[in-house]
Amino acid sequence: MLDNVTINQLRAFVAVCDQGSFSGAARKLRRAQSAISHAIKALESAFDVELFERNTRKAQLTVAGRSLLPDARAVISRTEEMKNRAGAIAKAGTPQVSVAVDAYFPRAHLIGCLRTLQAEFPTAAINLRITTMQGGENLVLEKVCALAVTIDDVPEVKPDAVERSWLRDEKMVTICAPSHPLASTPGPIPKDELGRQIQIVVTDNQAGTEKTQQGVAGKRQWLVNDLGAKRDLLRAGLGWGHLPQHLVAEDLASGQLVELERRAWHFRPLTFVISQRRGYDLSPCESRLVELLGSPDTSAGKRVGAASPARRKNLKARGA
Repeated sequence: MLDNVTINQLRAFVAVCDQGSFSGAARKLRRAQSAISHAIKALESAFDVELFERNTRKAQLTVAGRSLLPDARAVISRTEEMKNRAGAIAKAGTPQVSVAVDAYFPRAHLIGCLRTLQAEFPTAAINLRITTMQGGENLVLEKVCALAVTIDDVPEVKPDAVERSWLRDEKMVTICAPSHPLASTPGPIPKDELGRQIQIVVTDNQAGTEKTQQGVAGKRQWLVNDLGAKRDLLRAGLGWGHLPQHLVAEDLASGQLVELERRAWHFRPLTFVISQRRGYDLSPCESRLVELLGSPDTSAGKRVGAASPARRKNLKARGA
């Protein structure tokens, strides 16, 4: 019966193949040759096939033996992997990382950070939430997440309970479809003119949260609670709006969207901060994730729009 196959029998089988003899396998595994022979016979009985030719002086595999050898090696390899993982868990426990990330944060960079974290902490359990506006800090306050990547312009939910620290900046662009009336407006566009057209604005979909509208030009607005929906509406020519440059780089390159030049309306980069409960000590795995999230974007080869030292100092002071 296959249920009676043991890892030691498989090790004996592989050792005989590698050493070319039962005696060589016995020496490698530091077992008696009779124990190796017994393991092979038990394995052949469980598989109901012969693994080695019986009429040769050397350990020569049968057709069935050659076919089953890669499977035996794979089982042993997975067993060793399982043992190593179990050892790591027993030594350091299973790292838990729960993080809420704002939808505006560069997705490619986030994936690259998580890939690196997985390589360095292979046993880590990740709880990832994609949020907007105050959603991330609410999850931190509710202790659903330990960390939140938040936009600095979003009002703090509870400043006395949550602290923020600067993470990175991302360039914002004002865009519309080529078919939109603003696309054919000559020269820089005044804010008043932008305000006369429909602006697509992302808003929080959580009840009871403070509604914030950054970079809004007028009263003509369509509100959406999904970043992808905003991008789709803009590409469809139903309005204009602001989006992170990284999100629409391909659309701008292909001509599906065009960048608008604003006149006398400064729109600073989007600043991301890390939010956490005051007094919360980050684990090594969490600290590494924060370090990775704030590092230069590996897909771009450099960080987009670094904050000034004064601005970083101001953010740090607000979280102290």
